[in-house]
Amino acid sequence: MDPQVGRFLRPVPAAPPATENARRRPSSEQYEALYEAQGGCCYICQRAKGISKKLSVDHDHATGYVRGLLCATCNKILGHLRDDDYAAARIVSYLVYPPAFKTIGKVKPDGTD
Repeated sequence: MDPQVGRFLRPVPAAPPATENARRRPSSEQYEALYEAQGGCCYICQRAKGISKKLSVDHDHATGYVRGLLCATCNKILGHLRDDDYAAARIVSYLVYPPAFKTIGKVKPDGTD
């Protein structure tokens, strides 16, 4: 594993009881405050504005706490990763240090340099 991956990781606290999770849904005022704090867009891609479809309230599945607002695509990506910090850090590592560069060098799909 790339040594850069470790710096993106955090400990995962124990999950609270399910009844506490239900009480953590943000109010409409909290949603609006979060929306404004995020600049009126998805926190990850910063492209989706939530105009045609409201941004999703993302939460940490281990703790139940709200993390922020995401578009459906970014929320699905986190779901696909199952909130795995290592997988998310590997995405950053993959983009910054493409493994192909070490193995075959900088080669384009059409074979040109």
